[in-house]
Amino acid sequence: MKRLLFLLIPFCLTLHACNWFKETPEVGIVLAEHFDNKLYKKFDTAEYNLIFKKHFDSLKGNFSNPNTLEAYYLQHNNEPKLVTKYFVNGALDTLRDYIGRSEEHGFNPKVFHYKKLKMLLDELAANKFSSISEVYPVVADLELNAAESLIKYNNFVYYGSLNPRKLLSRYYVPVKRPDSASMTAVLATADLKKLLQDIQPSSANYRELQVAMLKQEQKGNGDNQALRTIKVNMERLRWKLPDLGEEYVEVNIPDFSLTWFSNQDTLSHMKVCVGAAKEEGYTEKLKTYLKSGSLDDKPKNHETPILYSKLNSIQVNPIWNIPVSIARSEIYWQAVRDPYYLSNNNIKVYYKGKQVMDPDTIQWSKYPREKLPFQFKQGSGEGNALGKFKFIFDNGSSIYLHDTNNKSGFARANRAMSHGCVRVEKPLEFAEMMVKDKYQYDNLRMEVNLPPIDTTKMEVYRKKLAKKADTLNIFKLKPKWFGTKKPVPLIINYITAWPQNGVIQYRPDVYGLDETLYTAMKKFM
Repeated sequence: MKRLLFLLIPFCLTLHACNWFKETPEVGIVLAEHFDNKLYKKFDTAEYNLIFKKHFDSLKGNFSNPNTLEAYYLQHNNEPKLVTKYFVNGALDTLRDYIGRSEEHGFNPKVFHYKKLKMLLDELAANKFSSISEVYPVVADLELNAAESLIKYNNFVYYGSLNPRKLLSRYYVPVKRPDSASMTAVLATADLKKLLQDIQPSSANYRELQVAMLKQEQKGNGDNQALRTIKVNMERLRWKLPDLGEEYVEVNIPDFSLTWFSNQDTLSHMKVCVGAAKEEGYTEKLKTYLKSGSLDDKPKNHETPILYSKLNSIQVNPIWNIPVSIARSEIYWQAVRDPYYLSNNNIKVYYKGKQVMDPDTIQWSKYPREKLPFQFKQGSGEGNALGKFKFIFDNGSSIYLHDTNNKSGFARANRAMSHGCVRVEKPLEFAEMMVKDKYQYDNLRMEVNLPPIDTTKMEVYRKKLAKKADTLNIFKLKPKWFGTKKPVPLIINYITAWPQNGVIQYRPDVYGLDETLYTAMKKFM
């Protein structure tokens, strides 16, 4: 008997390896039980795989992430995971319903293949197959279309339909975008209904913009400016920005404002001046400049970049290291017109790192602007373009927040007027919030000739004033640095619509970025 068993075991293993003993895959068992139909128990994995591969090859040209899908299904032996787990329990119907309501996010359901997904779900649910071979293409199509719809819907709603870093030339915020790992995790989710619920944007601002968008559409305002602006700003709210923490500073370029937030409460709010917009006809003028190479043809673009960083220090009585672009386009011409312009404005000239002691004698006509060999620095004190305070944060654009010696700009409605940096209306208030230390704040005040809050320091203050006023010993004003209590997150943002006290606030699209985003989004609407 034992000998017979030893002979039968390898024989049985051989039969199994040759697929003579076929086990019904899980999808067949699930569907057979659900429909109470034994037909699905005939589900043959080998035959299904052939159909699946043919359908994948024919459909992959329409997939937004074909490589991710291919890798996922190769790893899982082409099993119809989504159909197996989520057809019977209704989760694929839930996916269809969410996609059907994607207009609530400003998207057209056809972007996510709504009709195709609905048709395939209905076809499988009808249970009208006369042979198992008729089931394979339906299951394969449903699996692939559900996977594509799920990934695309998740990516658009959770991350946003656009990548601003690719679309906007001066966008330097590290936005989190979907990758193959995140998309694979979506396909392998343990609870599809919960995932669909969790990815819905939930901020109060987003929900209020949604309501405003739907009201506009109900009025028949299908493509007015307000509706465009709302949709663009909903997209911005879908972008996954860095975690700003409980306390942070936000500059909103179109609103020309700076707000210091703490747990969504406003601790401080003030006006700012931001960079001037590109000059009219910028694109065509840039083409001309690239051909000629002449600075006279170079169009102006002083737009403040959108960026994220952390404020880390204050320079009091700052020195202004004048950028090359400003030196060539403005300082050069001022010096040509007025030989004493530089000395009258406390601007020092450097050549190969050494100060030119008598810049008024420089014969500027000898030096073409394109190859100007000098560097320029404006010293501390009255007349400095940065005023008395420069607020420092790391960035690759040489941008900073600063005071200004020209306060008249804050009275203007359109305050897009700087060379790119952000001028702050209330620099002393801002400095006090940054240092968050009474001792340091008093020292900072005395550096700019303001009395300390602590009256016990008045004697120190009087001595400082006397030293500066001493005519026998010439006092040279120098920059002084003050560190922040801790780095303060800063985002320079671009928001043109937001809810405030139940009313949607709109701001002009000063840099034309709304138009750029809307043009790119339109194909999804």
